[in-house]
Amino acid sequence: MANWSDPRATAAPRPTTVGAREAAFDAGLRSYMLSVYNYMASGVLLTGIVAMLFANSGMAAQVLTTPLRWIIMLAPLAFVMVLSFGINRLSTGTAQALFWAFAVAMGLSLSSIFLVYTGTSIAQTFFATAAAFGGLSLFGYTTKKDLSGLGTFLIMGVVGLLVAMLINIFLQSPVMQLVISGVGVLLFAGLTAYDTQKIKSVYSQVQGTEFVGKSVIMGALTLYLDFVNMFTFLLNFMGDRR
Repeated sequence: MANWSDPRATAAPRPTTVGAREAAFDAGLRSYMLSVYNYMASGVLLTGIVAMLFANSGMAAQVLTTPLRWIIMLAPLAFVMVLSFGINRLSTGTAQALFWAFAVAMGLSLSSIFLVYTGTSIAQTFFATAAAFGGLSLFGYTTKKDLSGLGTFLIMGVVGLLVAMLINIFLQSPVMQLVISGVGVLLFAGLTAYDTQKIKSVYSQVQGTEFVGKSVIMGALTLYLDFVNMFTFLLNFMGDRR
C-alpha cells in the first residue's frame, strides 16, 4: 500500500502539468508569430502588386509629377501614426482594414521606383532583401542574447538618418546619398533582429487577451517597415537606373 504522506506521490503530477503548460505556450507563440509573418508578407505582396500596376498603367508618371504626389507620399505616414497612437482605441477589424489600406498607399508611393530602376534590378534587390530579412529575423527569434540595449542605439540612428536625409534634400549630394543608403541598410538590418525579438516577447503579455489580434497587426506593421526600408536603401546600391 502506498504511503499517503510520501511527498513524491503528490509532487509527481507537477512536472507533467508544467510541461503541458510550456508546450501550450510554445504552440501559441508559433501560431502568433506565423500570423505576424503572414500579415507582413501579404502586406508586402499587396504593396508590390499595387506599385507595379500603378506604374505600368502610366498613371504614376502623370500623377507623381503633380502636387498630388505629396498626398501619395505622406499618406502611408498618416496610416502609421493612426495605427501607432490609436491602436488601443481601434477594434481588431479596424486595425486590419487600416493595415491593408496602408499597404495600398505604400504601393502607390513606391510605384516611382519602377520609373527610375529596371524591373530586373528591382526583382534582384527584392529577393536579396527577402533573404537577408529572413536570416536576420530568424536570428532575432532564436537568439538567447538580449537585444534591448541595441534597440536604443538603432532608434537613435534612425532619427539621425532622417535628419541627414532632410539635409540632403537641399544639398543633393550623391556621395551623401550613398552614405545614407549604406547606414540605412545596416540600421534596418539590426532593427529586423531587434523587432523580431521584441514582438516575440510581447506574446507573453497579450496571450489570452483581446489585444492579441491587434498585437499581430502592430508586429506585422513593424516588420513590414523594416523590410521596405531595407529594400529601398539597398536598391540605391543594387538598382540599375533606366
